[in-house]
Amino acid sequence: MAWTRNQMAERAAQELQDGWYVNLGIGIPTLVANYIPEGIEVTLQSENGMLGMGPFPTEDEIDADLINAGKQTVTELPQTAYFDSAQSFGMIRGGKIAMAILGAMEVAENGDLANWMIPGKLVKGMGGAMDLVAGVGRVVVVMDHANKHGVSKLLKECTLPLTGKAVVDRIITNLGVLDVIKGGLKIVELAEGVSEDELRSATEATIV
Repeated sequence: MAWTRNQMAERAAQELQDGWYVNLGIGIPTLVANYIPEGIEVTLQSENGMLGMGPFPTEDEIDADLINAGKQTVTELPQTAYFDSAQSFGMIRGGKIAMAILGAMEVAENGDLANWMIPGKLVKGMGGAMDLVAGVGRVVVVMDHANKHGVSKLLKECTLPLTGKAVVDRIITNLGVLDVIKGGLKIVELAEGVSEDELRSATEATIV
């Protein structure tokens, strides 16, 4: 047993705190908008210029002009605000965003993050990830524990070009939750039906 993508997003939503401004990266993190806990008011920021994103639309709510940074259609809220990219990145670089929940290709045991390109593959650009990891208060990564070949994505050192050095605070995978601490990763929580031995054997990075 391991968590599904939706369960990973639901667990990531538990990281949200009342009153925070939060940026959701593309991939699994966009699903977090559907699982905001009751009683928690958070304002979701999208780097393409939207503050206050609602959940994904139902079929009759779809507006093709209303998209997040991953080009998925989203809904607006009564308090939603719109602005240009310069203002959006001003918020990010100015430290106004409390947390970013991002996807990743690799995370190293010291918190290095690689999530923007695979050499030799077509890349549309790095998006806002480099600014986000440098400017936000807390970085939570949500990703599968291993790649499609079964190789750990939690490594001693990243092999792909870095998005940021020592920037990740917490990692949520389909096997559990780990924190980046001095000397390696610390297991915080195991996914339902996953043993500590299973998680350890699936992880290349040092677990302390």
